[in-house]
Amino acid sequence: MNKFDIVILSNGPGEITTWVLPVVKKIRANLSISQDNVRISLILSPCPHSTGNEVKIASQWQEINRIQSANNFLTFLLFGKTQDNWDWYSQGLIIFLGGDQFFTLVIAKRLGYQSLIYAEWEARWYRYINYFAVMNQSVIDKIPIQFHNKCTVVGDLMADINIINQEEKEDNKNTLKIGLLPGSKSSKLTQGVPFLMAIAEFIKQKNSNIEFIIPVAPTIDTENLASYGDKKNNPLISKLGNVTGELINIENQVYLQTLGGVNIKLIKEFPCDEELGKCDICLTTVGANTAILGSLGIPMIVLLPIYQLEAMKSWDGLLGILANLPIFGDNFAKLINWIMVQYTVKNKKLYAWPNIWAKKEIVPELIGYLTVEEVSNLTLELLENKDKLKEIKNNLKEIRGLSGASLKIAKIVTKIIEKCSF
Repeated sequence: MNKFDIVILSNGPGEITTWVLPVVKKIRANLSISQDNVRISLILSPCPHSTGNEVKIASQWQEINRIQSANNFLTFLLFGKTQDNWDWYSQGLIIFLGGDQFFTLVIAKRLGYQSLIYAEWEARWYRYINYFAVMNQSVIDKIPIQFHNKCTVVGDLMADINIINQEEKEDNKNTLKIGLLPGSKSSKLTQGVPFLMAIAEFIKQKNSNIEFIIPVAPTIDTENLASYGDKKNNPLISKLGNVTGELINIENQVYLQTLGGVNIKLIKEFPCDEELGKCDICLTTVGANTAILGSLGIPMIVLLPIYQLEAMKSWDGLLGILANLPIFGDNFAKLINWIMVQYTVKNKKLYAWPNIWAKKEIVPELIGYLTVEEVSNLTLELLENKDKLKEIKNNLKEIRGLSGASLKIAKIVTKIIEKCSF
C-alpha cells in the first residue's frame, strides 16, 4: 500500500500554536486511510519572532511524526537536505501555515509534491500552487478569475480557538478579572512584565475586588517570566513603575507576587481559552495575542511602550537586517523605531489585529512613553463602563472570521489524499 507525506511549513510561535496545532489535530481525526500510511512532518523557517523553543513545543504533539528546526531551513531550501537525512514517500502535500509562501512553491517542486497554502490576506504564486484555503472571499477577488477554482473559503484559523460566550458571565459579580499578556519575546517581556506588575498594583489600590492572571506563553517558563521582574536582570524596572516581583506557590498554584503584595496568577496550561474567557478585559502587547483575544471576543487595551527602542528588532526584510547588525545594530534599531513611532502617530497606523481587520480602532492602542497611571485609569474607566465593553465585544464579533477553518482544511487534505492511489 502506498504511503503519503504531509509536510507543514511554519515559522513563529504564534503560527505553530494557533495554526499548526488545530490543523494537524483535524487532519489526524479525519483521515480516511490508516494513520500509519500518512506521515506528518513540520519544517520551521526563520522568524523574527522566534523564541527558540518552537521545536520543543511542537514535539509534545503526537500528531506530528518529525520536526526540523529553523536553524537548518536554508540548507533544506537550497539543497533539499534535512539535518537527519529524512526519506520521502513518492506522494505528498506541502501545506503552508506560516512563513513565506514562496517556500511552498520551491519545496513542492523539489519534492514533486502537491501544494496547499492557507492565505489570510493574499494568495501569492497562484499560477503554480495547486490549492488555496483562504480566509474570506476578498482574498479570492484579488487574483485573476481563471485561478479562482484553486481556492476554497475556509474562514479564520484564529477563530478556531474555543470561543467562550462572554454574555454568560454575570454582570453583577463582585470580582472582576484582568488578563495581563506581556508577550513571549525578550524585548517585549523586558518592558511588559514590570510595566504590567506596576499597573496591577495601581489598579488593586483603586479596586480591591480585581484579580489578575498572566497566561504564560508556551515558549517560556514561569522562572524565565519572573526573571524580568527582578532588578538584577532588568534595568528598565525603574522606568516602568519601579515594581519588582517574585514567584510564590500557594496550594500548588504559582503566582507572580509584586513588591506591594499583589498576587498575579500564572496560567501554564495552553491554550487557556477558558481562563481568558473569564477576563473582563486584557492588557496586551501587539502580535498574535491580539488576534487570539479578538477571536475570543475579549475586550483589550493594546500597549506599545517605547522605553527600549534598541530592543525592538523584529522587523522583516532590510530593516530587520540593519537592526540586527553587530556593533551598529542597536543604533539602527533606535533610529528605525523612532521613525516608525513618529510615522505611527502622524498617520494613525494600526497594529492590533482586530483593528487591522476592521480598518479602524475598535480596541484602544496606546503607543509611546506610557505611564502606569494613564493605562490604569483607562482600564478602570472601561471596567466601569459596561456599555462600552459590550460595544467592543460586539465589534470584535462582527469582524471575527468564521470558525471551522481547521476542519475545512483537513477535509481538503483528505480529498487530496483520496485522489492518490492507495
